[in-house]
Amino acid sequence: PEAVLGYRVGERHTRPDEIVRYFEAVAAASDRVRFEVHGATHEGRQLVHAIVTSPSNQARLEEIRANNLRLFDAPHGVAASEFQSMPAVVYLAYSVHGNEASGSEASLLALYHLAAGQGPAVDPVLDNLIVIIDPMLNPDGRDRFVDWVNGNRGAEPATDPQDREHNEPWPGGRTNHYWFDLNRDWLPLTQPESRARLEVFGSWRPQLLCDFHEMGRDGTFFFQPGVAERTNPNTPDANQELTARIAEYHARAFDRVGQPYYSGETFDDFFYGKGSTYPDLNGAVGILFEQASSRARAVETKTGILQYERSVRNQFIATLSSLEAAVDLRVELLSNQRDFYDGVNDWAEDLGHDAWLIERAGSESRSRALATLLSRHGIHVYENSTAVEVDGVRHESGAALVAPLRQPQGRLLD
Repeated sequence: PEAVLGYRVGERHTRPDEIVRYFEAVAAASDRVRFEVHGATHEGRQLVHAIVTSPSNQARLEEIRANNLRLFDAPHGVAASEFQSMPAVVYLAYSVHGNEASGSEASLLALYHLAAGQGPAVDPVLDNLIVIIDPMLNPDGRDRFVDWVNGNRGAEPATDPQDREHNEPWPGGRTNHYWFDLNRDWLPLTQPESRARLEVFGSWRPQLLCDFHEMGRDGTFFFQPGVAERTNPNTPDANQELTARIAEYHARAFDRVGQPYYSGETFDDFFYGKGSTYPDLNGAVGILFEQASSRARAVETKTGILQYERSVRNQFIATLSSLEAAVDLRVELLSNQRDFYDGVNDWAEDLGHDAWLIERAGSESRSRALATLLSRHGIHVYENSTAVEVDGVRHESGAALVAPLRQPQGRLLD
């Protein structure tokens, strides 16, 4: 990265345009990397991602993608024997909160590592996975934060938490242009960043999504599972079992470098509008990472000085342990997604109702908006073709919308 950016990753905070420039440069230099633009923010900044895999997989990428989607829309036709030759799809999603900046820096290292690395630590990843690297889910927020912290730093890092560079003014960089928390927008999809991101998610249907965040400076490093009692009861047990198995990889990786960490505490796994939880009701496994934040270059904490470079390093380590887990548990991840969607009809059979009916009379614009939102989540909605009576109200043909539960996204719909 230094050859393109002019500084080592972690020495300063990288601007959104510099991140895009680096991703373009690596894609131009490597036959393992495909660079794509999937949207734009309110302020016109590009939303980008890289698709990284072996050159042989790149040559048949569309075939792999189409085959992967069978786990979603035709799971009963996918035999377990097919998993031996199917790559798994991993979505690495960094820094949805713009002032939780270390994740995006780690994405630069992850891209370089996979594009340039060789040997047993890299080859199995490239051969067995399709890795989608989304380096910054919130470019507008990141731009506000980076401008502040780079513009208020001195030649030497100020570690006092009361120093100016540690206290960005309201509204800060956490939110997007309209001060919307994009990590609460996976369900309502009110913002262009969220809608564009979900198109990438829906076009690939990853089996594992890693969501990289920061927390208060006095923490260490958190990875899921979270508090067991705060897990959404609609999340399948198999999902949490896989989450716990993946956690063992993170623990071993941090043990090797002596980095403190914790799991099973503090953070919930309940609201499906978050990046680490939305995948759980989409046949995938979502993992939340929380790194203690230096915000600026360095900060005093209860346990000593926390440097930005250390935060970036830890996010990179969690990236590598996630990829290692995905390689080793590839068949289990693929099977989990197949079984999740293959069981929808049996699940719907036990509910006691077959569909949701959306009344159109007097609320045509609202019902149309709801139907559009549902379709973005892959939920099919139809006009009622015959008259139907529900709770004593008769709906003539074409007067209502019907969303059946016996469809791939039935669980999410309900």
